[in-house]
Amino acid sequence: MNVAVLDVCSGNLRSVERALEHVGAKVTVTRDPETVRTADKLVVPGQGAFGVFMRGLAERNLGDVLRERIAAGTPYLGICLGLQVLFDHSEEGDVAGLGILRGNVTRLRPTDRRLKIPHMGWNPVHATQRVRGIADGAYVYFVHSYRVEPADASVVALEADHGVTFCAAIQKDNLFACQFHPEKSQGVGLSLLRAFVEEM
Repeated sequence: MNVAVLDVCSGNLRSVERALEHVGAKVTVTRDPETVRTADKLVVPGQGAFGVFMRGLAERNLGDVLRERIAAGTPYLGICLGLQVLFDHSEEGDVAGLGILRGNVTRLRPTDRRLKIPHMGWNPVHATQRVRGIADGAYVYFVHSYRVEPADASVVALEADHGVTFCAAIQKDNLFACQFHPEKSQGVGLSLLRAFVEEM
């Protein structure tokens, strides 16, 4: 079972690679479209700016390959920007995403102005679907300033709150993607990664 971790302008590749290896995956970190085409499963981590990430996909000829593999049913795990780029558009830089899921990425705007942006730290998540490896109320680690707003609420699998309720993860068919960082979420994160490697 070969898991391709896409190298797209991301600073957390090594921690994602180590966490996946810890739960038994054979991992290839890659920028090569042909390696992505032959992988059994795909993981797309990402930190930083949406526009830079999308340019990185385009420069590496990975955007169309991702669409192709996702359409073919290849299991996909997106982390942080790997969640956001699935959607149509981000207001961060006014940039188009991959358009695999309908919806937009918007800035987090807590109603309580004392809450800081970026949202950094541990928060509980609440399940709106059954999610392999994560119990309702489990604490996970977030670092983000933007959130996804899916047009189809049925894809929302987990929600969290930072002065406003936001989508913490989506789940649909072969897609699972989360706003939080499982590689930084200790036992809960490893449980999620193990479920992706073994069950999805």
